[in-house]
Formats: sequence, C-alpha cells, structure tokens
Amino acid sequence: MFRKVLKAVEPMRGTVLSNSMNGDNYLKESETDRFGKLFSLIFYKWGFLIFIIGFLLGRAIILSEMLPFILPFFAAIFLLKREKATIAMLALIAGAITIDPINGGYAFVSILTFLFLYRLFNRLYDNKSRLLPFLVFAAIFISKTLLAYVLEGTITNYVWLVSVVEGGLSFILTMIFIQSVPIITERKRKHSLKNEEIICLIILLASVMTGTIGWIFYGMAAENILARYLVLIFAFVGGAAIGSTVGVVTGLILSLASVASLYQMSLLAFSGLLGGLLKDGKKIGVGIGLLVGTLLIGLYGDGSGTITLTVMESLVAILIFIITPRNLIMRISKYIPGTAEYWKEQQQYLRKFRDVTAGKVEQFSTLFQTLSNSFSNVQVDTDEEDPEREVDYFLSNVTEKTCQMCFRKEQCWTKNFDKTYNHMQEIMLSYENDHQVNKRLKADWERYCLKAEKVIHVIQHELNQYQAGKKLKRQLLESRKLVADQLLGVSKVMGDFAKEIQKERENLQIQEEQILDALRDAGVDIGHVEIFQLDEGNVDIEISVPTNEHGECEKIVAPMLSHILEETIVVKKVDINYYPNGYTNVSFGSAKQFVVETGIATVAKGGAWISGDSYSTMEIGAGKYAVAISDGMGNGERAHLESNETLQLLQNILQSGIEETVAIKSVNSVLSLRSTDEIFSTLDLAMIDLQDASAKFLKIGSTPSFIKRGDKVFMVEASNLPMGIINEFDVDVVSEQLKAGDLLIMMSDGIFDGPKHVENSEAWMKRIIKEIKATEPQEVADLIIEQVIRTGDNKIDDDMTVVVANVKRNLPRWATIPMYQTVGLNRKKKAL
Repeated sequence: MFRKVLKAVEPMRGTVLSNSMNGDNYLKESETDRFGKLFSLIFYKWGFLIFIIGFLLGRAIILSEMLPFILPFFAAIFLLKREKATIAMLALIAGAITIDPINGGYAFVSILTFLFLYRLFNRLYDNKSRLLPFLVFAAIFISKTLLAYVLEGTITNYVWLVSVVEGGLSFILTMIFIQSVPIITERKRKHSLKNEEIICLIILLASVMTGTIGWIFYGMAAENILARYLVLIFAFVGGAAIGSTVGVVTGLILSLASVASLYQMSLLAFSGLLGGLLKDGKKIGVGIGLLVGTLLIGLYGDGSGTITLTVMESLVAILIFIITPRNLIMRISKYIPGTAEYWKEQQQYLRKFRDVTAGKVEQFSTLFQTLSNSFSNVQVDTDEEDPEREVDYFLSNVTEKTCQMCFRKEQCWTKNFDKTYNHMQEIMLSYENDHQVNKRLKADWERYCLKAEKVIHVIQHELNQYQAGKKLKRQLLESRKLVADQLLGVSKVMGDFAKEIQKERENLQIQEEQILDALRDAGVDIGHVEIFQLDEGNVDIEISVPTNEHGECEKIVAPMLSHILEETIVVKKVDINYYPNGYTNVSFGSAKQFVVETGIATVAKGGAWISGDSYSTMEIGAGKYAVAISDGMGNGERAHLESNETLQLLQNILQSGIEETVAIKSVNSVLSLRSTDEIFSTLDLAMIDLQDASAKFLKIGSTPSFIKRGDKVFMVEASNLPMGIINEFDVDVVSEQLKAGDLLIMMSDGIFDGPKHVENSEAWMKRIIKEIKATEPQEVADLIIEQVIRTGDNKIDDDMTVVVANVKRNLPRWATIPMYQTVGLNRKKKAL
C-alpha cells in the first residue's frame, strides 16, 4: 500500500516543479504587466504625457516672438480629451512662464479668449473640428492686439501684421494637431497611419523639440540631438523617403525657431536620405548615414570651428538610437505603410478576418448538417414494423364502434374470440385487396353477426381512413428526407466554401521571378508577374504587358508559359489600361482538356412562335458543361413558362455548387408544391466533365439520348416520371465515358415520337443519326429536325427541340514555343 502511494506521488514532483517555474514566470510577467499598467496610469490616465508636451510647446517660440503652438494644442486637447484640458492649460502656461512671465500672461489670456468664443459660437455650428481653427485664429488675433495695446498703449501696423501671421500659423497648426495629437495621447491605436498623418505627427514632434531650445549639455544642444534621433528612427523604419521627409520638416521648424539652426535642415534631410538608403545595414548602417551626412554638411555649411561639437551631437543621437529597444521601433513600424511590420500587421488582420468569416460559414455548415441529421433520423412507427399489432389496433377501433353496445359481445369476443377475429380480419383483407368484400365471405359473416352490415361499413370506412393516414405519413417521411438531402447539400457547399476561404495564398515569389526572367530573356517585355495559383490543371497567373493590340499574349506569352509549365496555358481575361502607365493586365490560366460545341434546332407546334420546349447550354463551376432540355406539358406560352422556369431553377442551383441529384430533387419539390394544377415538366440533363470527358445523364420523364461515335450509335435512357407529379422519386443517373469526336444528341418527345407511322422509334432514330454524314453540331441538328418533319408529311404535331453537342479536344490556336533553357518550377501535381 505504501509503495502505491509513492508511485502516485512521484509523477507529481515534476508537475509541482513545473508549476513553481511557471509561477516564477508568472511573477515576472505580472511585474512587467504591473509596470505597463503603472506607466499607462501615469502617462495616459493621469495626463502626465499631455503635461510634458504642453510644457515644451509652451516654451516653443519661432521668429523670436511668436507662440503659435500654445492655443492649437489646447484647442485640440479641449476637443478630443476635454477632461485633460485643465492639465494642458496649466502645462502650457507653466512652459511659457519659464521663458518670460509676459508669455505666461499671453497664454492665459488667449486660452480664456478661446473658451469665451467657443461658448459663444459652438451652438451655431455642429462640426466642431471645422469651427475650431477659426476660433483659434480669432482668439490669437484678439489676444495679441489686446496685449500689445495694454503694454504699449497703441497698436502699430507691425502688431497687426504679426497678429495675422501668428493667427494664420495657429490656424494651420490646429488642423495638424487635431490629426496628430490622438496618435500620441491614445494608448490603443491599431490602424495604420496615412501619409498626411505621418507628416502631422512629425510636425508635432518637431514642435515639441523646439521647446528644448536653450537646453545645453556639455556644449551640445538638446534640440539637435533629439532631431537627429527622430530622423534615425524614421529612416530606419520607413527608408529613404520617410527619413528625408522627416529631416526636411524637422529642420524647417527648428530653423524657424532659431535662424542659427538653418543649416540643420540640410543636414537632417541629407542624413535621413543616407540613413534610409543604408537601412539594410541595420542600426549601424543608419547611424553611419547620419555620421556621413553630419561630416559633409558640417564641413561645408558650419565651418570647421564647431564640427567637433556637431559630430558629438550626432554620436550621442546614434548612441541613444542603438540602445532604443527593438520592440519600440517595431511598434512604430506597424503604423508606417511599406514596412515589413506593417505588412505583417495587415496580413494578421486579414488572416483574422478570414478566419472569423470561415468560422461563421463553418458554423452555418454545421447548423445545416445538424438540421439535415434531425430530418434524416426519422423514427419508424412501431405499428408499421409489427403488422399483427397494426391489425389489432385496427380491429379494436372497429369493435369499439360496433360491438361495444351489442348484447352478444361476450359470446363473440369471449367464447368465440378466434373465430370472430379471423372473420373480421378476412373482411378487412378482402376489401383492402379488391376494394369490395367477397360475396361468400359476406354471406358467412351475415349468418354469424347480427350487425353484419354495420361492421362491414365501419371496416370499409376505417380502412379508407387508415390508408389515407398511411399515405400522408409516407409523404411526410419523403418530404423530410428531401429536406434532409437539400440541407445536407447546402451544408457541403458551405463547408467547401469555408475551406476555400481558409486557404492561404502560397508564397510563389521564386516561381514569379523564374517566369519573369525566362520571358525577359526571350525578348518579351514584361512589367510584372503575379502567381495566384500554380497547381497542375488550375493555374492562375497575371502578367502586365505593354500592349496586346495584335494578340501578342495569345500568340507569344501563352505558348511560352505552356512550355515552361508543361501544360496548355491560355488567355482568360484582358484588362486594357489596368495600370496608369498604359500597361495591359492579362490573366492566364489552365486550358480545359476538352471543349463542347453545340448546335440547336427547335420549332413550335403548328409553326407557332412560342414553343413549350426550353433548352440551356451552360458552363458551370469545377470545369463542367451542362446541356439540358425541358418539355412543358402541353403547348404554347404556359408550357414554355413551365419548362423555362424548370431550367432557370436548375441552372441557379447547379451554379451554387449543389450536387446534380439534389438539385433535380429540389426543383421537383418546388414544382410539386407550387401549384395544384396538373402542369408538369420533363427534364433531360447531361453533365460533361471537361477534364476527362466523362458524362452523367439524368432523365426525368424525358426521351432517350443518343451518342454517335464514328459509324456507331448508342442510346442512353432512364425511366422516371415527369417532374412535379410526385414529391419523391429516385433519380436514375446513367454514366457514360465520352471520347473526342463524339456527338451527343438530346431531343424532346416531339422529335423522338414525331413520325406517327413509325413503329420502332428507337431503331428509326438510330438509323437517321447513323446516315447523317455531317459532323458540325448545328448542321446535324438541322438535318435531324428536317428529316422528322418530312417523314411526318411536313406536319408539326408537337413542339420539337434537338440539341447536338460535339466533344472535342482543346487544341490551342498557337503552338507551344520552346525555350532555350528549361525552367524547373516546383508545382503541386493534380490530385487523382
């Protein structure tokens, strides 16, 4: 017993140790989470970040006397985060006071003026973001002129000019800050940044940096270090374009704040360009770009006197950049279009959206399958399983209505039970089989029973009721089975669709480059190659070419692709001027192994305009070709509507991807339940697989079809009632393997039964088809209908329709062009 306890405890040691290790990780993770929550609490919820930005913007001065950043920042915070407006106001005033107490007073007055104007005009205009810049301009103009009048006692033209210029700058900065402030102050921001938002963000960051002017560390200016650090970050993240843009904008704002820093714009722009070009060298490469730009621009623009100090500032910026955590840089990269991190973020979002969509479709598929199972699992009544018990219940009902009040009940059902039971059972079976009671049996029963007539009448009535109920129950079971099949078909379609959604596009960049190089080496001018699918038999490629005026894609590009991919490739679609530079975008895909050409001939009864027959030839998904004829019962417009509606329903259901037999049963259920009128339709359907030429024939009340192969003629037939007559029927599917050159002839009963004096219609039709020497489908159809009319004394006694389909191998118009070098592509073989 003690050993058993030890054996049970021993495996738990590793679990306990593992749990303790996980506990340590949990503590570390909890400490990290705790630090993140504390950081978020201080900087975002308590508004410390807004206080820092406001403090630095309050210190920012341009052109020695303008403070255009104070009021736009306060207005943006007031509009977007009104609960933090007090913190922003105190920070701005505190920052302005550190420069000059008068600036603090000006900031206070301008903010009060703005609040007064906002209270006055906010109800007149609903769009506050458009109203805000005008209020800021008015508040700056009023505060500037009012402060000048209080301090100097007069307002000069210069004051008017400065007020207008500062108000205009504030007007523009307000619109910029409305877009850029949420980027910094919002902790959760998932969507990518547009180019305009990136520029606005850079302007905001550069404006904040101007607040550090005057901060000197060992002779190095803080604004120069921060500006170069900013350029390094964006050059590393966004490349040369973003890096040079950040350098230009940052340098421009710094030069406005201090004219002595004018050369910084050239230095930052050139350094951002070099750093972006060297970003493949990681952080060291970007840092070398800044250092080279600093040396070149420093020697040229600032002279050799301060070059050492300038280089030191760049080195400090590079050092800070190198020690910057990679997670922070990756987080910034997610918002910059064109970066790998941005692409991964977008792919992750699309993948999540795809998975959610596929999950919903799978849920619906499961729902329909569950509903199908609930309709399929029909419990068979025990009465039908046990005939003796069924007879017992039936005779009990008869006895209850006849023998219950009879005074001879005890003698008949107690003393002579078997004899009475057998008599009544024989009467029931006689009426059930012959719909009348045998005379001898009736005479014997009349001698035996005092209420013989009443008993026979009740048996007849109950039997009719029983048979009607049994028929209704059978119809209900058939209807449930039909609904179950339809729901199962929908479930399969949705399940396949969910799998298609979940398929990820393969990374076929290597194959794209191989095809591009092969075509260009052959002298074909190609813009780009994009492969969507490369499976054998299911190729999907897009190629941009300069022109396709003379069919260059069909004559040159497609044959070359056929040799490279070792299968027949054809042009699927051509989009002219798809690209702004005039290139043509062409879609190429795998050619089908077989094609079907059809010919159709039809006439209405008596030469009328409207025929009761309808036909359809259509190519549906999965490389299948459908040929269908429907004959509405009767003639004229109503029969035409019936047959045409049958084909329309069938076409829509087939194109949705539902199996053929389920589709036909669904159409039949619609026709049978739609109307009580005895208007029915026949259906003759042939489904031809264009990859292997196999054919399925589904015939519902239709005439036989014929296959002509050389001098031989085969007949295809099946026996089913017309559609709409019964709710449930078994669809007989006849499969045949067609070959290249075969002629498939399908016809309505007006053709097959046309000649009234012909005794054997099948043999006569075979002989007619065999004697036709033509091979073109349309010519064959015309000859058949002409022969039928002539044989019938030139009379058209019924609607006549014949459809002839010729199965041919798909041969490209242009031969495959062999390449000098074979390109080996990794491809998936077609599943057998």
